[in-house]
Amino acid sequence: MASLNDPPVRELLEQPNYAVISTINANGAIHNTMVWISAEDGAVAVNSAIGRLWPTNLQRDPRITAVVFESGNPYHFVEIRGMATGSREGADDHINKLAKKYIGQDEYPYRQPGEERIKFVIQPDHVRHVKQ
Repeated sequence: MASLNDPPVRELLEQPNYAVISTINANGAIHNTMVWISAEDGAVAVNSAIGRLWPTNLQRDPRITAVVFESGNPYHFVEIRGMATGSREGADDHINKLAKKYIGQDEYPYRQPGEERIKFVIQPDHVRHVKQ
C-alpha cells in the first residue's frame, strides 16, 4: 500500500491536480464531484459551501474516496479512502490557499453572498498509487 508521504504521491497532491471525490447520498447512491484538494500533515483536505450536496453527505456519513489524477495523464493517480471530519474553523483561509494553488488568486473569487465555507480533513485508511 502506498503512503501520502511517498514522493510521487506528494507530487500529485502538491501540483494543481484535480480530485474526484465520492460520497454517499441519503438513498445509498454514490455521488461524485470534482474538487480542489490539498495535503496537510498526513491527511488531505477539501473545501465547499455549507448546504451543497456532498458536504451534506459527509456530515451524515463521513466515508469518502478521493482520486487525484495528473493533469494530462488520468492513468497516473492516487486513490485515497478514509473518513472526513468537517469544520468551519480555518475553512475561509483554506479556500483562499486552494484558489492560489489552482487559479493563482490570493482570494477565492467565486464566493456567493452569505456563503459559509466548510473544510473537510480526510484521514486516509487506504492509499493506492498507480502510474502508467
